[in-house]
Amino acid sequence: MKAVLLGAQRFEPTLGRAVADLGVEGPIATVTAGWQEREDEDEELDAHLGGRTINLRLHRRAEDVFARHAWLREAHRARQERLRLCQDFYRIRLDHALEAARVIDRRAAPPELLEEERESSIATVRAIDEHHLRLCRQVHEEFEHRHGERVREATAAHRAELEALVRDCGAVAIAGGHVASLLNRLRLFDVASLLGERPLFAWSGGAMVVTDRVVLFHDSPPHGSAAPQILDAGLGLVRGVVVLPAPEMRLRLDDAERMSLYARRFAPAVCLVLPRCSRITWDDGLWLDARGILRLRTSGRAVPLGPPA
Repeated sequence: MKAVLLGAQRFEPTLGRAVADLGVEGPIATVTAGWQEREDEDEELDAHLGGRTINLRLHRRAEDVFARHAWLREAHRARQERLRLCQDFYRIRLDHALEAARVIDRRAAPPELLEEERESSIATVRAIDEHHLRLCRQVHEEFEHRHGERVREATAAHRAELEALVRDCGAVAIAGGHVASLLNRLRLFDVASLLGERPLFAWSGGAMVVTDRVVLFHDSPPHGSAAPQILDAGLGLVRGVVVLPAPEMRLRLDDAERMSLYARRFAPAVCLVLPRCSRITWDDGLWLDARGILRLRTSGRAVPLGPPA
């Protein structure tokens, strides 16, 4: 499967060019569920793609399913509350571990000892991340075990409609918005299984949810913690990367210490920075056609992504 990850599309859209370069023909199925109540306000996106989009309206479909099946609405709410509590405990542990890593990183000590202590700090943060990711996956597995068959029955009519809509489409495009809402709707209707061999285009939050772990980040937030944190397991369509879109607003790329922590913490996954007008193609495990994409090095530098090793 080919997946094209792009920089933010709001002000300088490049999706149309990427679609043309891949030779995509026919309609393009779009997912704007992350926009929630503004899901249908896709006129600019449709115009950019030549009026050939078909909005799958996953947010609206989910609201219809929840209205018809109160048990599913409550089960979904209970799962989200469980995930929220896991996130709260995770943040408590993570904040302390990251603060310890920052303090140790700035201590004066013989280089060999300091490097050993830095690695120990990073290992602690990684362990906290992995524990949280395991808990998230466990919550989803338990939900599937208890409710999976009934969920498929409750969503069957919408699934049939979605299959019919996607059948004649040449590609699927996933926009950004509210990441958790987007991820939940994609999961509810198992959109990943509809892709087949069609190319996938994704940007902003859409690019985040197609990876194997969704990392929330903002180095200069207007409020709340600036600590990057794992929100949840992603769809796993693109593996081995942490996607960091909109760096112009969210990353302090000139802070080498902070960027180094990103790269070391999430290794061996590659931290990919997606500025405006950037794009990269994932093709069955290979990265191709990187344009404007940056990679965070353990040195703290953000460098253009070179050819795969």
